[in-house]
Amino acid sequence: MELAEAKSKFIETWGKLGSEWGINRTMAQVHALLLISPEALTTEEVMEQLSISRGNANMTLRDLISWGLVEKQHKPGERKEYFFAEKDAWTIARQVAQERKKRELDPVLKALSELSQIKGDEKNPEYKAFKSSVSGINKLAGNVNKTLETMMKAEENWFWGSIFKIFK
Repeated sequence: MELAEAKSKFIETWGKLGSEWGINRTMAQVHALLLISPEALTTEEVMEQLSISRGNANMTLRDLISWGLVEKQHKPGERKEYFFAEKDAWTIARQVAQERKKRELDPVLKALSELSQIKGDEKNPEYKAFKSSVSGINKLAGNVNKTLETMMKAEENWFWGSIFKIFK
């Protein structure tokens, strides 16, 4: 496989993977392009290489910046903005986990906490079933939250070593 074909396949594959992570396909493809680019790229270069519109490129780059996956830089003497992506896979995984936690898990934890405070008759089977289900889900979500927080703070080798010890 030649480099051009490999790059294209990587961008397409990362796009599919990104949609599994909760990131839209174009956003993941722009991220992939920036990941494999040795230099920061301009909006025009992103548009050209991925055949996307200026509006789509601008919106996608803004979203990637808000996710903390891409940074904007300026080069002295130039008016254009350049964009580059963190290349370290562990840092990327932690950043995606942090954003997904903030956008998805934190609101669920808040709602479950509020639902856990329900008052009712302990003899009522509906109340008991509701309270038991909410409590179990709240406990599971809390454990997922603790695991994600540990991952986000941990060094890669320590984290995976700890995870593998659990399964031994």
